[in-house]
Amino acid sequence: MPEWDVPAPNPALLLAWYDRHRRQLPWRAAPGTAADPYRVWLSEIMLQQTTVKAVAPYYERFLHRWPTVSDLAAAPLEDVLKAWAGLGYYARARNLHACAQTVVNRHGGTFPEDEKALRALPGIGEYTAAAIAAIAFGHSTTPVDGNIERVIARLARVEEALPSAKPHIRALATQITPAKRAGDFAQAMMDLGATICTPKRPACALCPWSAPCAARRAGDPELFPRKTPKSEGRLRRGAAFVVRRRDGFLLVRSRPSKGLLGGMTEVPTTAWRHDFDERRARDEAPIGRASQWRRIAGVVTHTFTHFPLELSVFLMDAPADTPAPEAMRWVALHALPGEALPSLMRKVITHAMDRPEPLSARRLKR
Repeated sequence: MPEWDVPAPNPALLLAWYDRHRRQLPWRAAPGTAADPYRVWLSEIMLQQTTVKAVAPYYERFLHRWPTVSDLAAAPLEDVLKAWAGLGYYARARNLHACAQTVVNRHGGTFPEDEKALRALPGIGEYTAAAIAAIAFGHSTTPVDGNIERVIARLARVEEALPSAKPHIRALATQITPAKRAGDFAQAMMDLGATICTPKRPACALCPWSAPCAARRAGDPELFPRKTPKSEGRLRRGAAFVVRRRDGFLLVRSRPSKGLLGGMTEVPTTAWRHDFDERRARDEAPIGRASQWRRIAGVVTHTFTHFPLELSVFLMDAPADTPAPEAMRWVALHALPGEALPSLMRKVITHAMDRPEPLSARRLKR
């Protein structure tokens, strides 16, 4: 197991700093109060690959609508997806719902304390299981998120690049995790990374661990953690078809439940391909003749985890009595904010509908 080359940082110093400077977050229990496992789990799932600022309003809406895991388990998946719309990485929403149902059906509505049992739940990996076990149940275990990785990598000046350095960093973090207040210690490291040991221009002078930090002493904390450059996926392209019915409705459909943006609402599109030929796009339009479709200037761009996407947008005005094609439906324009529209589709609709109401970016933004 990797050892600290310098005196290991003292957990007591960080906990004392945390007691004075801890962030007030909607999901964080007050000092001296036991954390609710449901709230810890809900926040940790939402915070995956998303910022605290973006998550806070979603978390509060979810908690107001589904205050317990049993309430969430009983909700229709469609409602959960609608409430999640705009938060991104939609597989998390499907796993969230599946996990709630598993906790109710297999564990009587109570989250298990054991990390192994937690990892067996849908959508819960090694980090999330450790976070729940430490924060909600006080177990002496070590969750390591991006903030904690950065703190440990700088303290020990870990030269190995991520992601291969993850086991090394986790082992170092485990060595300094105290037997008591492990949950507070994990949250303290998260807060330290979010407010002091930031990716750019860290405030080393304010850090309770500035003395033992090897990167601070070397004068190069911004170089850590080292990261292996990511290779960008190949660009995919396609066309989106926005059909506006003259009585105030828009044509939409639901994506397949499995896969990218599973179960979400979208306007009809072509397949997203590397070899997309826009000259033939109108041949795949859901209704009407090719001549009825107007190409909107510009493209809508979006970046998924594994590839960037460009969509050409076509607009058509249809008569009020136009029937919806098979597997599609009409949605009132004023009801669109309540649909499970991913951010990509919000961009497409806003791009196509060049008027302030009811489809402005402000109204579509949740």
